[in-house]
Amino acid sequence: RFLRRPRFTVAESNTDNIQAPAKRVVLISRDIDAPRERVFQAWIDPSQMARWWGPSHFTIPVCEADARPEGALKIVMRGPDGVDYPMTGNFQAVVKPERISFSTIARDEASNPLLEALTVVTFDEIGRRTRITVQASAVGLASVAAKMLDGMEAGWRQSLDKLADFLASGTTP
Repeated sequence: RFLRRPRFTVAESNTDNIQAPAKRVVLISRDIDAPRERVFQAWIDPSQMARWWGPSHFTIPVCEADARPEGALKIVMRGPDGVDYPMTGNFQAVVKPERISFSTIARDEASNPLLEALTVVTFDEIGRRTRITVQASAVGLASVAAKMLDGMEAGWRQSLDKLADFLASGTTP
């Protein structure tokens, strides 16, 4: 008689109480009807950023950007309900007029970290237009971050809509 091999089964572990951090990666390209230099400048000049940054119906009461490697970034988005959503960060790279990358941490009203993100933006000349590609990778640091991550793609799309409208208006700060 042949020996029977024992049957091994994988026991299910109880992981109900262990949650992996929520993560999201967003990749969006958008063609803007403006020269690359102008589009790039709108991403590094805080007075211009304050005019288009953030989802629809959000305003930017605070926008500080020192657009150089390791330069600080501080933005406060104010929602239509009057709630402020602060974020701080640093530029990782600024290659005029081709690419910027920056890290950010979204914070609550007590400055506790909620979400950490790395965003890389490239600017490609397409004739007289500019193709912007945004790649944002974020990880939640608090339970409320899951909702923020769910809205991340829509928020970036709305920001790019506002950027296109701002640049089309021809106004400069």
